[in-house]
Amino acid sequence: MAPRTEELIELETRQEPRLVKALEMVAPGTALREGIDNIVHAKTGGLIVTGEPDDLSFLFSGGIKLDIDYTPALLYQVAKMDGAIALNANATKISWANVQLMPDPTILSLETGTRHRTAERVSKQTDALVIAISQRREVVSLYVDGAKYILEDIPVVLAKANQALATLDKYRTRLDQVSTRLTALEFEGGATLHDVLTVLQRSEMVTRMAVEIERYIVELGTEGRLIEMQLEETMVGVAGDKQALVRDYIVDASDDAFAGALDLLGRLPHQDLLDFGRLAEVLGFDRKLNTLDYPVSPRGYRILGRIPACRSSSPARSCASSAASTASSERPTPSSRRSRAWARSGRRTSARACAGSRRSTSWTATCKREKTARREHGAPMTRRTNHSRRSC
Repeated sequence: MAPRTEELIELETRQEPRLVKALEMVAPGTALREGIDNIVHAKTGGLIVTGEPDDLSFLFSGGIKLDIDYTPALLYQVAKMDGAIALNANATKISWANVQLMPDPTILSLETGTRHRTAERVSKQTDALVIAISQRREVVSLYVDGAKYILEDIPVVLAKANQALATLDKYRTRLDQVSTRLTALEFEGGATLHDVLTVLQRSEMVTRMAVEIERYIVELGTEGRLIEMQLEETMVGVAGDKQALVRDYIVDASDDAFAGALDLLGRLPHQDLLDFGRLAEVLGFDRKLNTLDYPVSPRGYRILGRIPACRSSSPARSCASSAASTASSERPTPSSRRSRAWARSGRRTSARACAGSRRSTSWTATCKREKTARREHGAPMTRRTNHSRRSC
């Protein structure tokens, strides 16, 4: 499996871990999803609970204890019975079949059907994943910690993922534009807090859109590989640039304040994300500041982070060390000075030799031309003494 990039790791940390794990278990390409699809196509309906049998045994009434290895075909066969099916936590064994689940009846449930009401109460009372398959509507519902998530058909999820990718591409294009503008203003010394907050806002919007696409990828399973490749390509550099931007302009430059600002930025409601006053507070500025007229200057993390030698947690120190090593390697030593002197002497000798060679070649050609002319006119061969000490 390919290593996860920094951008995808950040997206995973923003997901709900229990829901993501549940979606991975029932994603297309898994054995559990194959068994669920068989039940849906047969229109028999079913109720499946996954968890450790010992932790769920107090809910069981009646039923048949199987404790056999899971296969999609066996799941389809035992689903023909009316009771629920109990699987182990990893869905590798069928523990019980045709079992009656008896959750606490005082637990509030908004569901109306017997199967779905039982599934919601069991998910609230335990840590188990409960899957309710509707017999008439052919709808698969997941219940995790009392929350309901309805599985949609693969073509529907793919259409949503592609639409979200198109939106993400537009967001990324706009982010690149405002980021390039901020870089130019930083070199000119004309950056304002409004320019910084614009880039920060766009970076967070890109990240939040990518989080939605990541959930689609998990739900698509093996069908989402191309979507994941496109997402990874689009998100290259976003997480690193956002972190460097916060380090550049946060008022308190300590590591604790930096981590707190990133965490607070990720938990901001969407309406607060659109409020530049609230974003200024995240960086430690006064909310009532006029961001359009407030000048700011960067610490240099974002610019230095784009230099390969400076891509570390401390770009300034890394580049300073690199510059020092370069300067020390270029400092002349006695042996290097002698080598350079010998090289210069050799170049001068070689230059004189080349010049002499060019003069000799030119003289030989001149003599040949004069001898040929004298033979044609019958003139005697004489020595040239007026213009040169050499003779032909």
